[in-house]
Amino acid sequence: MKEIYFAGGCFWGVEHFFKGVDGVLQTTPGYANGNTSAPSYEQVYTDATGHAETVRVGYDPARVSLEFLTRLFFMIIDPLSLNRQGHDEGTRYRSGIFYSDAEELPTLKKVFDDVEERIGAAPVTELQPLKCFFPAEERHRDYLDKNPGGYCHLSLRTFKYLRLYQDLKLLLGDEADAIARMANTAAMIAERMHFFWTGFYRVQGDELVLGPFQGGAACFRIARGRGVCGTAWQRAATVVVPDVDAFPGHIACSSESRSEIVVPVIKGGEAGGRGDASGRSEAGRSGDASGRSEAGGSGEVDGRSEAGRSGEVLAVLDIDSDKLGDFDSTDAAWLELIATLVTA
Repeated sequence: MKEIYFAGGCFWGVEHFFKGVDGVLQTTPGYANGNTSAPSYEQVYTDATGHAETVRVGYDPARVSLEFLTRLFFMIIDPLSLNRQGHDEGTRYRSGIFYSDAEELPTLKKVFDDVEERIGAAPVTELQPLKCFFPAEERHRDYLDKNPGGYCHLSLRTFKYLRLYQDLKLLLGDEADAIARMANTAAMIAERMHFFWTGFYRVQGDELVLGPFQGGAACFRIARGRGVCGTAWQRAATVVVPDVDAFPGHIACSSESRSEIVVPVIKGGEAGGRGDASGRSEAGRSGDASGRSEAGGSGEVDGRSEAGRSGEVLAVLDIDSDKLGDFDSTDAAWLELIATLVTA
């Protein structure tokens, strides 16, 4: 078993997240890289100890890689938020990755470099050797298992998407047919997430043609650059639309659709566009109805800047909701990861 130490805000949610990752064998919340020995929670809470709330993650490298764990970590934090994650503020809630094996540093630096390229700024997340780690009190261990309704700065969808991704990866296995993979992907997303409409449009010449889907009857064909789907194809980047009626040229396949997210499926299984779970992503730039967005976030999975734009778009994953503003950068990041499974 190998170990890595993640500080990502309140350790209750970070521990609960990594406990759900296949290949993780052990998680321990605690206090790391401070200047006092064996501090109590109450001492750390004052911000006088220099410790960060941290989770020691023990994992089997034969089942899950350090690189993938680190990329998942960046999907659940805001790498541009200094001493704050979610509603939690203070140096004890700073983000950081602390390593005990210097040979891991090149892998970690690679991910950090990818994140910086993607967000256009250096993350404020610390990357330091582990100086010390003290396990937290028993009441903090497995906190969200003991207190299912307890506070967590991570969204419920984050945990649902993690399980969805891992189950889909197992289900799809080595199936070679892309349409079959699309069919089961659409079915499982619909079953787990309960969105209004979930499906794929496949690139055929200069049009998108309806593929496997779950939901009501939909448009057969969409031209490149038209509507949300055609725009995502043209840009080779995720488009999040909080209000479809405000999107220029929106194609109304159903009057019940209120908000929408479209993720390109890239040849070779690369993630399309950008997105993170922090609300600061390009994929999650849902601020205006045109699909354009503000500067921000990471959320990278494949480690490439503007990932989709360097590969061929084979299809788009189109998801509609009957609620306004139902999608954000959390959805973008995870659906981009899920889209990598379609052509794998």
